[in-house]
Amino acid sequence: MDYIVSARKYRPKTFDEVVGQEHITKTLKNALTNNRIAHAYIFSGPRGVGKTTTARILAKSLNCLHPKGGEPCNECEMCKTFAASQSLDVIEIDGASNRRIEEVRQLRESVKYAPTKGNYKVYIIDEVHMLTTESFNALLKTLEEPPQHTIFIFATTDIHKVPLTIISRCQRFDFRRIDLATIKKVLKGIADSEGINIDDMSLTLIAKKADGALRDALSLFDQIISFSGKQIDASIVSRMFNLIDEEIYFTISDSILAKDFQSAFETSQKLYENGWDFIDFINGLTEHFRNIMTVVIKKDNSLIETADSYKEKYLAYIDKFSEGDLLRILAFLNKTLWELKSSANQKIKIEISLAHLIGLEKSSTISEIINKIDSGEIKTNPLPRQTQPPAFDSKKKFNSATNVTPAKKEDIKIPHVSEFISPRAGNDADFQSVINKWNEFVEQVKTEKIFFGSVLVNSKPLELYNNKLSIEVEHPDDGGIIEENKPYLDKKTKEIFGKKIELHVTLDNKSKFNSDEKAVGKPGEENPIVKAIINELGGKELK
Repeated sequence: MDYIVSARKYRPKTFDEVVGQEHITKTLKNALTNNRIAHAYIFSGPRGVGKTTTARILAKSLNCLHPKGGEPCNECEMCKTFAASQSLDVIEIDGASNRRIEEVRQLRESVKYAPTKGNYKVYIIDEVHMLTTESFNALLKTLEEPPQHTIFIFATTDIHKVPLTIISRCQRFDFRRIDLATIKKVLKGIADSEGINIDDMSLTLIAKKADGALRDALSLFDQIISFSGKQIDASIVSRMFNLIDEEIYFTISDSILAKDFQSAFETSQKLYENGWDFIDFINGLTEHFRNIMTVVIKKDNSLIETADSYKEKYLAYIDKFSEGDLLRILAFLNKTLWELKSSANQKIKIEISLAHLIGLEKSSTISEIINKIDSGEIKTNPLPRQTQPPAFDSKKKFNSATNVTPAKKEDIKIPHVSEFISPRAGNDADFQSVINKWNEFVEQVKTEKIFFGSVLVNSKPLELYNNKLSIEVEHPDDGGIIEENKPYLDKKTKEIFGKKIELHVTLDNKSKFNSDEKAVGKPGEENPIVKAIINELGGKELK
C-alpha cells in the first residue's frame, strides 16, 4: 500500500522535530549527552501530543551507534532497523490488551536477557494506566531495580490512575496541549509540501476542532483532502464537519448593542435548519464573549485563538462593552448552558435565552455616573439648600427657608444634636441632660451595633416625661427596629443617662413630601441625581 496517513508519514524522527514539547525534548537530549540516563520514564498528557513519538525517539537514541548531541543519526544500522520496525531491542507493549498479571510476569522474565545488538533493551508500555493493580504490584520490584541494560518508558493519558508507587520509581514528564498557532504552522508546512492550497480560516477550523491534539489535526486534514482534493477553503471545512459559522456569534454581540430582538429568533432558526448542536452554540458564544473581554481588558487581540480576519473584528468591541456587562453576560450564558442540558425543547430555550441576553441593559457604577456629572456629560441643575438651620418650635416642626442658593460641597456639615433640638417640655433639666449625652449614647450604640446605630443617628429627641423619651425618626420601619432592641436600650440608657429611659417613636414629617410644601430636592425623575441613576442603571422609582 503506497498511501501513508499524514500522522505516520510526517511523524518526527528527531527530538528537534517534536513540536510544542521543548521543555521535555531539551531535558532528554541533555540527559543523553551527559550520560544521565534513568532506568524508567513516564510520559503523561492528552492524546495526540507526542508521548509515544518521543518515547520511540528516546529508544532509538539510546541504541544509536553514532548519536549527535543527543539526537539519533537515523543513518546507522540500529536506526534503520528501528525505522523498519525490525529491532529486537525495542519492545512496544499495549497496556490495554496486556494488562493481566500473566503478561507482566512474562515481561519480568524477559528483562533478564541482554539486548541483541544495541546498548539497551527498551520497553515502551503505552496506556500503562490500563494495567490491573496486581500487574502493577508484580512490576514494582523489577521497576525499582531493573538490570543495567533495561529501560522502561511508560505513556499514559490518565496519570491519576497510575499508582504513586509506580510514579515514584520513574522520571515523570508532563506533555502539554499543542497551541493553535503551532498546529496551524505544522499543517501549513505539510500542505505546502503536498502541493495543497489551503487558507488561514480552514487551518484555524481544523486546529480548533483538534483541540490541542496534533494527531487529531492531521487525521482531520487527511479527511478534508479526501473530500475536496488539492483546493481547500473554509466553507468546505465547515460543511464537512458541520461546524457552527463564527459569524453567528458576532451577530449576537451586535444585536445586544443594537437591541435587535428579531435576531434571537433568526439565529435559533438558523441553528435548527443547519442541524447545529445548541449546546455547542452556547459553548461557542461563551468563548466569543470571553474573547471580547480579553480585548476590552488588554486593548489588543493577543489572547484570542481564531483566524486573523476575526481577530481584527474583535478589536471593534474595545469601547462597546464594559467589564461589568461582560461578566453579567458570561454568568448568564453559564446558567443557560446548565438549563439547556435539561430542557425538553432546546430551540425554544435558546430563543428565550437569546431574547433575555439581548434585553440586558448596560450597567454603570455610581462612580461612573458621578464622573459623568462632574465632567458635564450628564447635565444636572444644582440641588437647592437651606441657607440656615431650620427653626424649631412645639407647634410647627420646621419653618421653610426663604433664601435658596446652590449647594457647595464644602458648605455642607452635619450639625450637633444640640444645635437644632429644643425641648417641648420647657427647660426641663432631665431632658437637657439627655440632649447633652445623646451624641455619646448614639456613638456607643454605633460601636456595638452598627446597623442599629445608623437608625439612631437620624433620630431626634423631642420631649421627656416620666422617663419616657419621645424621639422623631425618618422612616416608619425605624420604630419596629427600635422596639426589637428594647432590652438592649434599657441596659444602655441606664449606663449612659444613669437611669432606664423608654424610647417612644414619632415619625418625621419630612420623610414624606407634602403637596402643599416645596421640598428640598424633588423626588423621582425631577431630581437630577435620581434621574441620572435611572437613565444610566436602567432603574425605576419605587412609589
